[in-house]
Amino acid sequence: MAQQQQPSTPMAADDPHLWLEDVGGEKALDWVKQQNEQSVSELTESDEFKEREKRLLEILDSDERIPFVVKRGEYYYNFWRDAKHPRGLWRRTTLDEYRKDKPNWDVIIDVDALGEKEGENWVWHGVSMLRPDYRHAIVSLSRGGADADVKREFDVEKREFVEGGFELPEAKSRVSWRDKDTLIVGTNFGEGSLTESGYPRIVKVWKRGTPLEEAETIFEGEPTDVSITGLRDSTPGYEREFVSRAITFWTSKLYWLKDGELIEIEKPDDASVNVHRDQIFIELRSSWEVNGKTYESGTLLAGNFEDFIAGKRDFTVLFEPTDRKSLAGYSPTKNHLILNELDNVRNKVYQLTPTDDGWKRELLPGVPEFGTISASAVDDEESDDFFLTVTDYLTPTTLSMGTIGEDKITELKQLPSYFDAEGLEVTQHEATSKDGTKIPYFQIARKDAPKDGSNPTILYGYGGFEIPLVPQYQATTGAAWLEKGGVYVVANIRGGGEFGPRWHQAALKEKRHKAYEDFIAVGEDLVKRKVTSPEHLAVMGGSNGGLLVGNMLVLRPDLFGAIVCQVPLLDMQRYHMLLAGASWVGEYGNPADPEQWEFIKTFSPYHLVKKDVEYPRTLFTTSTRDDRVHPGHARKMVARMKEMGHDVLYYENIEGGHSGAADNKQRAFMTALTYAFLWNELP
Repeated sequence: MAQQQQPSTPMAADDPHLWLEDVGGEKALDWVKQQNEQSVSELTESDEFKEREKRLLEILDSDERIPFVVKRGEYYYNFWRDAKHPRGLWRRTTLDEYRKDKPNWDVIIDVDALGEKEGENWVWHGVSMLRPDYRHAIVSLSRGGADADVKREFDVEKREFVEGGFELPEAKSRVSWRDKDTLIVGTNFGEGSLTESGYPRIVKVWKRGTPLEEAETIFEGEPTDVSITGLRDSTPGYEREFVSRAITFWTSKLYWLKDGELIEIEKPDDASVNVHRDQIFIELRSSWEVNGKTYESGTLLAGNFEDFIAGKRDFTVLFEPTDRKSLAGYSPTKNHLILNELDNVRNKVYQLTPTDDGWKRELLPGVPEFGTISASAVDDEESDDFFLTVTDYLTPTTLSMGTIGEDKITELKQLPSYFDAEGLEVTQHEATSKDGTKIPYFQIARKDAPKDGSNPTILYGYGGFEIPLVPQYQATTGAAWLEKGGVYVVANIRGGGEFGPRWHQAALKEKRHKAYEDFIAVGEDLVKRKVTSPEHLAVMGGSNGGLLVGNMLVLRPDLFGAIVCQVPLLDMQRYHMLLAGASWVGEYGNPADPEQWEFIKTFSPYHLVKKDVEYPRTLFTTSTRDDRVHPGHARKMVARMKEMGHDVLYYENIEGGHSGAADNKQRAFMTALTYAFLWNELP
């Protein structure tokens, strides 16, 4: 990676806390243990904490949770964690059994038993199964929850790992089955085989029984690329192989590997492509002029794949955005397509059918008018069946199943009510940001909550990577916060995906401050509406949301009474040099470029924190095993703030990866810790 140029803030060589970037170093871990002891001593000794932690664990371990499934052949597979199986069970059942209140599950892999047998702290990362019989599988297992994992071939019928079968050591590998004796592999093949972001740079074809080093290379990317991935579509009659080259987080090229030749799929670099049977779907993130016609950013196009490859550009517009309407997603079934729109952060779901006269569009029958709704194909090769999930902040999630062409939707599962929602209501409001943009936000509160600024309130946000925050049933938030009289607010700020690519792009790089101005505007609106006041208002966010609330700490310490900053980015001068950070240059900019550092330094909390400012008390949390966002961000921020005399708390989970927890017990503890801090700090 290129060396940084001289910025106007201290270089890393002048950073006295650089030693805390040594993730597993003895000195750094001793420091972590000292910080953890302080937080545990202050926050966990009360009976109230223990009762809250117990209740949260009961929710997370509840047998009444919905066991979401994926169909593979004749079986429906599920991964499940509970009190007896904290690391989880990979299991399967039939549809008839699944419809029952208490299905009979056939356990394929017990991760707890496997970890005990092998002396490893395995965390389940998923499985890739070979069609059509789904007997051959590549199982991914992570040590402690890191993104990097090991991959091992498993025989589903024999219930055992294949001796001498395919196996990859710990890395951020990507694999796809070509056939039962061949894998398409991207992994750490040795020096120079990874990108600067730590992902595969080379894709090879690996034959069974041959050494990995003899695998045949089919594509090599550049070191500056984010990652290279090879994949195979095994749909009967439409078998195809592709190579995806992610140039940045937001740009990519796609190649069709036909008869050993790579054919580039012509598209804008920032557009995403999905090939399904005889159709190609192109989702645009910027406008695209084709044959004299311009298609706007956020549009979804469809065309015939063979015609497209032959050079024809005859598209049907399946979705076109407006200022307040975006594409939430789409899912092809065997003969149709389910299209999900987000209209002012509310879902509308349609069924689209290709005909000789174009695509016929109808509302999907039986879908409720309100709630967050997702619909996806059960098996896009064999049927037009779909799963339908409906949820909101106060309504327990339901899972139903239907078939396009039939009006009936059958409920399969429903969550119980994990907290008392009596007297609570969800309302949607708008704040006006600094530049006049209207920023929607959801508020969950008691109907009779006083309007005198006294309500303890959590303002949650993310604002990045085109990820929308939509209503979801949050059992732990309900039990630990809402039920006890707290107000919970979710801000749909720019940088997210609530209103499509343009909403996201409005807060990229040098425009990052727009997301922070939006979030501040929501906080100020809550105070103006007398929902709360600064001493009663907390902000919370993780990952990019951790960067968001880190900036609230340094930009508007007067507006907030407490801050919870989870698995955050905070040192924006070195983020691109730490773990997967180089892959986010397209989002934040490149601090190695002096011109870009000039705007990046304006949202680098590690460099903006000052000694002579009174900051709201802050709890920083992270994970030692997070190999996506480096724990050094949070470590160094805490060390710097304490050095300046600021009173902050810190807790680092030794396991857990980027999610912060490796099992339900750890998650319950971390969640209870967070709410103990918030209830202590907000009077």
